[in-house]
Amino acid sequence: MEELNTQRSKQQKINLTNRKNAFVSGVSDVISFDPNEILLETELGMLMVKGKNLHVKRLSLEKGEVDLDGMVDSLTYSEGGHFEKSQDSFWSRLWK
Repeated sequence: MEELNTQRSKQQKINLTNRKNAFVSGVSDVISFDPNEILLETELGMLMVKGKNLHVKRLSLEKGEVDLDGMVDSLTYSEGGHFEKSQDSFWSRLWK
């Protein structure tokens, strides 16, 4: 029963305006980002945002909020907490 109550207390809001501006709440970390893909760790699982010219405009981990801009093509939650990435992440390419 405790697990059910914990799931109910987790909330997330996603506002997407004209596929160009997005607000996401319930964010605990930004895992990776580049102009075509942003990977967010949220209270409800990993969230992948794909598109073109994507930017993280504002990040407040204290509030658990992220503002994004760019052309959003898709928002996808992972099934097991992680995504199989076909390319190296932004951070791994940066430190090679």
